Amino acid sequence: MPLIEISDGLPSALEPLLQRAAQATLVQQQQPPQTKLTVMLSDDRQLQELNRQFLGIDAPTDVLSFPALEVDPETGETYLGDIAISYERALAQAHTGGHAVEDELQLLVVHGVLHLLGYDHADPQAKEAMWSAQSSILNALGIPLAPP
Repeated sequence: MPLIEISDGLPSALEPLLQRAAQATLVQQQQPPQTKLTVMLSDDRQLQELNRQFLGIDAPTDVLSFPALEVDPETGETYLGDIAISYERALAQAHTGGHAVEDELQLLVVHGVLHLLGYDHADPQAKEAMWSAQSSILNALGIPLAPP
């Protein structure tokens, strides 16, 4: 079950939506029920720090994924990794796109989980596969957003 962490000052009521998006992605991607991951909802400042620390990019971003792919030898549970999302970026992107921030946040969770599962968008073929999976999951969630 995905663990959702929401920084102080951000709407904790978003937790069920983030949980739903992560779970829908795991189900659509046929991951075992005992698969675990963490989604952290924070702000631009923290995402900029993580981006600088881990990717050498000194700028805020909307979502970062940190794959772990660890299996607990005692329980068999897989820990996929961590996803960090900037609420500020999500809010700005939702405003620019003319849709609800809740939809944008779910899009970012789906996107982040797909990265944890090995999807990428570095080349056209990989991008097409990722966008297709992302669109399928968003459709199943009833979210009318298309990848950029």
